[in-house]
Amino acid sequence: MGVIRWILGKIILVIESLTQPKAPQLSATQKQAIDTLAQQVTLYQFAACPFCVKVRQASRKLGLPLNTKDAKRDVDARQELEQGGGRVKVPCLRIQKASGEAHWMYESDDIIAYLNKQVAPIIEK
Repeated sequence: MGVIRWILGKIILVIESLTQPKAPQLSATQKQAIDTLAQQVTLYQFAACPFCVKVRQASRKLGLPLNTKDAKRDVDARQELEQGGGRVKVPCLRIQKASGEAHWMYESDDIIAYLNKQVAPIIEK
């Protein structure tokens, strides 16, 4: 079973690398605003998780460079995810609020919708 998962994981990563979307052309002001947003979010992931790949692809399409932490290989990241989010489930987006409070968002579709909502006003300027 472990060998099958390993092979499928490698296939997922190859497909991801072959199908990377192009980032939008952004002005310096837009790029700066997106970089500021990127500093407020962190994606906890497993590299070969198909739902994590889906989130990474969506962020590339938006031109949003996500900070990522591998909760499978990084013990500290796994512990942060479990303590902050309440469970080890990926993908999980940690959103750092201006108040200093962190919000933990699970489910790839919810994460993508949130990122689209945050980035769309920047791109449309």
